[in-house]
Amino acid sequence: MIRNLTILVISLIYVSASAQEVSQWRGPDRNGIYRETGLLKKWPDPAPTLLWSFDGLGEGYSSASVTSSAVFTTGMTGGTGYVFSFNHQGKLLWKKEYGKEWSDSHSGSRSTPLVIGDKLYVISAFGRLVCMNTADGRIIWSVDFMKDYDARNLTWGITENLLADGDVLYCTPGGVKANLVALNRNTGSVIWMSKGNGEKSAYCSPMIINLPKRKILVTMMERSIQGFDASNGTLLWRFGHMNQYSVHPNTPVYNNGYLYCTSGYGFGGVMLKLAPDGSGVIQVWKNEKLDPKIGGFVVLNGRIYGGGDNNRQLFCLDWNTGKILYQLNRLAPCNIIANDGLLYIYSERGEVSLVEPGSEGFNIISTFKVSKGSGPHWAHLVINNKRLYVRHGSALMVYDVGAK
Repeated sequence: MIRNLTILVISLIYVSASAQEVSQWRGPDRNGIYRETGLLKKWPDPAPTLLWSFDGLGEGYSSASVTSSAVFTTGMTGGTGYVFSFNHQGKLLWKKEYGKEWSDSHSGSRSTPLVIGDKLYVISAFGRLVCMNTADGRIIWSVDFMKDYDARNLTWGITENLLADGDVLYCTPGGVKANLVALNRNTGSVIWMSKGNGEKSAYCSPMIINLPKRKILVTMMERSIQGFDASNGTLLWRFGHMNQYSVHPNTPVYNNGYLYCTSGYGFGGVMLKLAPDGSGVIQVWKNEKLDPKIGGFVVLNGRIYGGGDNNRQLFCLDWNTGKILYQLNRLAPCNIIANDGLLYIYSERGEVSLVEPGSEGFNIISTFKVSKGSGPHWAHLVINNKRLYVRHGSALMVYDVGAK
């Protein structure tokens, strides 16, 4: 009787934890693929209906994190970073400070909030990580990686969109001793610290690969792609990957034993085959043409789609060979997400486009101009509940893209 009751309690706790709503960087799987249904296949001219906007975020490049109850993003005013919370009608619910932010080159907030249930996580460009209550912004706990974990800053500040797996929160301070860190996301206490191989972090937001016998955490550091055992931080392998600025912000994508990683400044991407137990990688192919600097890429039906940086084309690559299947001299540089087989592209020129990737080319279905905000168009798009979230500097715009 007691044993059965204990099993029931544990099961209920597990179900409750697994049912917590999560909103994070580049969608549910951190790969830019969203899972909405009932969206418009063509947008009205000149633009989808603007449901609401807010132009008072300050400087920043973070995207929106959207839950069923609220919308969260970050911004910087007067050198201080803030988290903003809105309801779904655009009313500001609260605005709370999380620490000093980046006011040097390309100033503004960087990190997109990670929201899990009633907790929100964000890290500043100076390495202060805070856990907030989503209801009111109250800080539950905080960690100063510069002060407490020997983090070393970068040319444009620490830029990471945090990753969680269950109750473990992963961060890459890039310190000598604390190169990669796993924290208890409820308390901020250290579970493990990994020295890695001593490289600084490189603006990359990591990802988890679930193998049959092991979980692998993969990220890009300043000179290499690296794989860690997610249970203890052991560095399993590294693969040399370095461009002139050590800037590698694009989250890798894994699919069926293969891992694709790419960087800007003309360096391009590499396909790696991962050992079945995650203990090593070998190179399959390289392609220097698709070199997104900060815009990411998506993988659909055995093809890789993304916009180049030095090579300012919109590319379609074959996943198996790296061969360029077709390209378009428009829209790039850009960031890119996908939903229901269509591409949503936000170009650095300030245009948002709905694009169909065909068998032999791109079909630009609809395009509208972003009219609010200022500064570079770098924040990634977000789709949630038939709404498209577009961030441009001080402005957040929310468009209705649901089919009637």
